[in-house]
Amino acid sequence: MKETTTMPLADAVSDQDKPVPGRSPLAWLKNLRENQAHIFLLVAMMLVSLLLMDTTTWLVLTISGLAMGAMLFLMASGMTLTFGLMSVLNLAHGAFISLGAFAGGTVLVYWLNDYASHSSIWMNLVAILPALLFAAFVAAAVGLVFEKLVIKPVYGDHLKQILVTVGGAIILMQLIEVVWGPNEIPLSRPESLRGALSVPESWPLMGGMVLEKYRLVAVILGVAIYGAMLWVIDHTRIGILIRAGVESREMVEVQGYRIHLLFLGVFVAGSALAGLGGVMWGMYKEILTPHMGDEMMISVIVVIILGGLGSIRGCFYGAMLVGLINLYVGFIEPRVAAVATVGLMVGVLMWRPQGLIPVIKV
Repeated sequence: MKETTTMPLADAVSDQDKPVPGRSPLAWLKNLRENQAHIFLLVAMMLVSLLLMDTTTWLVLTISGLAMGAMLFLMASGMTLTFGLMSVLNLAHGAFISLGAFAGGTVLVYWLNDYASHSSIWMNLVAILPALLFAAFVAAAVGLVFEKLVIKPVYGDHLKQILVTVGGAIILMQLIEVVWGPNEIPLSRPESLRGALSVPESWPLMGGMVLEKYRLVAVILGVAIYGAMLWVIDHTRIGILIRAGVESREMVEVQGYRIHLLFLGVFVAGSALAGLGGVMWGMYKEILTPHMGDEMMISVIVVIILGGLGSIRGCFYGAMLVGLINLYVGFIEPRVAAVATVGLMVGVLMWRPQGLIPVIKV
């Protein structure tokens, strides 16, 4: 059966990839490498790094890498969603990341700062939740206008999409500087997300570890949004219509559905995800700059190419791999950390030119 844009939520090894009686571990491993390349590569990377460092350090770096991967997934998922479902290459995606960061930062720094700096976690939530929602709303609203004015006239022409979205990104960056100014804006994390948690000494393996609170929250949020995206695409009527529209726009329109409204909703949702990822990245860096989204675009593009263009599940695993390799290599050999991400992408493309989870439309 050919793979569509998305895959089921469960990413466990299928029955055909489990060891069976009489089957050698080497044969099973080869089969896993061919049929579950994303799981094979993730496990291989974690095991190799474990051999090169002590267990405690490895656990801390793994959790930190997964947190970075979760934030990368939030930023990249919107772009892979619009490309996979709409075949729209939006190079203004970085501007939406910056826009979301500044919108959410405005809530935390200027509007609800007293709540964000309060020692109570419940008071912090009064600031955090509106900041996330406002960031997503502003990015979605601008995405709605952007799709109408910039994207809609160039559907189906990737070259024109590249040109007009790059121009649109420049305009959005200038608008950010007009509204918030060109200078950096400090953004302190809410009080409940500062500091770290200490694991009790009695716990096996993890006893005595110190885990940063914000990274743990980032992992939980990233996994939750990943699951929600796959559920919507795979198990809802809207998701079915969107996937059907990708395969045959005319057939969906014949049934009486306005396919353009569906695609418009997808683009708006992708913009909202970019804004959400932007405010999470802003709280992680604790500083806002107009070009912070553009600075992340290389990592975002690497993630969606690594996972397979248009694959939501591939985007998730690609983001986790990029987050992990950055920290593993940065600890083992800092001098080559800067090229680790690109090196991973090149290696994967030489092995699987269509990415880890290629999208094949039927």
